[in-house]
Amino acid sequence: MKRSNISENVIHRLPRYLRKLEDLAAKGEKRISSEKLGQQMGLTPSQIRQDFSCFGEFGQQGYGYNIDSLSKEIGHILGTYQDYSAILVGAGNLGGALIKNLDFIIEGYRFLGAFDVKPELIGTDIAGFPVYDYATVADFIRENKVDIAILTVPKDMAQAVTENITGAGIRAIWNFTNKELDVGDSGALVENIHFSDSLLVLTYHLSEKDEERK
Repeated sequence: MKRSNISENVIHRLPRYLRKLEDLAAKGEKRISSEKLGQQMGLTPSQIRQDFSCFGEFGQQGYGYNIDSLSKEIGHILGTYQDYSAILVGAGNLGGALIKNLDFIIEGYRFLGAFDVKPELIGTDIAGFPVYDYATVADFIRENKVDIAILTVPKDMAQAVTENITGAGIRAIWNFTNKELDVGDSGALVENIHFSDSLLVLTYHLSEKDEERK
């Protein structure tokens, strides 16, 4: 099956599978069946088998899945072995928290540093990563052929920053600005992270439970 034919729902489940398999491996588990994996993830065994079949045959009848092998296969599918490079633009509270709490090397990316406009941040470091002057970001992207920008700037600056970094050659944006970005004809990919969406999904399920009790 061509990757372009694979649904976004399947793609969004792949990181969940990877996290679960890594957790199981850390506990010393060697193999797991689709039934047990489904029970632990809240998915049906048929859904799991169908998802994996989009990319090949990874399990064995009567054995299940080798956790280490399957984890590596999903990692390759997700591109975690491609050595993509990343920067962060907007090194304030949210940006700083992301740098401190995400292990970019383990996640499969070379994190090269952060950029900001605030004089008090420029020239410092966060968790060992340098904070550069935002005025230099376009040249930095071109010189280092940066693949991904993590955007944590204020909402009113988001579009101008997007135009600057896509014009310099950024190929993908992980967008935390809560604003829909226009990447023009740059071809840059955008993954939007809306924290409010997750909260609203949570309150939806909470209200469902309240309705059931009535």
